[in-house]
Amino acid sequence: MRSMSQTDYRRQPALLERVQGRVVSIGRIDESAVLDAYRRWAPVYDYTFGLVAREGRRHAVEVINKKGEGRVLEVGVGTGLSLPDYKRRLEVVGIDLSPDMLEKARERVDQERLDHVTGLHEMDAADLKFADGSFDTVVAMFVMTVVPEPEAVMRELSRVTKPGGEVLLVNHFSQREGVRGWIERRMAPFADKIGWRSIFDISRVAVCDDLELVERKALRPLGLFTMLRFAKRDTAVRPSAAA
Repeated sequence: MRSMSQTDYRRQPALLERVQGRVVSIGRIDESAVLDAYRRWAPVYDYTFGLVAREGRRHAVEVINKKGEGRVLEVGVGTGLSLPDYKRRLEVVGIDLSPDMLEKARERVDQERLDHVTGLHEMDAADLKFADGSFDTVVAMFVMTVVPEPEAVMRELSRVTKPGGEVLLVNHFSQREGVRGWIERRMAPFADKIGWRSIFDISRVAVCDDLELVERKALRPLGLFTMLRFAKRDTAVRPSAAA
């Protein structure tokens, strides 16, 4: 049997995913498509999407900076645009699937002497090479619509977060109605070309029983992006009080 080539894959109809009859995403994303897209984006990312996403990125980092000391994992660190904004009392580790993006991030760390950044690693967000409970805060900005398996990524984010820690997402979630909803539906079949899904339901990240959503905030510009802040429950068994 002939295996499916990347060209064959891209000729397939756009993938439509439903949960209980509800469309939760449209668009086919695989690892090769992501790498191809970000290889194209890397040279100009800071001056294109990086500018559009600036407010969302800054808001998430401000929330993290208020937490005080701790170890932070930024998943999908990209070209490292957010790295200079973290307080120096934090220890920051970044991962990304794209070596082209990471090269830009490493240049930024060297040029700006960002000593609080202790590691930048090429890594799959759905298969993190860190031990359970390694980080006080895990943040993924503009990542979930890009990855092939967002549910698997969410479970990994939760796994590497300490009990009592937090997971922050900044992401685009699709809108059903209005002009924006119409545009998103028209863009959906081209997910593999642009590198992200325009149709993406929030239910796809609400998959971890040990994560409690404690804040949801629409962000500028125009509420295109949303910040979700999850607290990881402490699941340790506590001894019962003596009778």
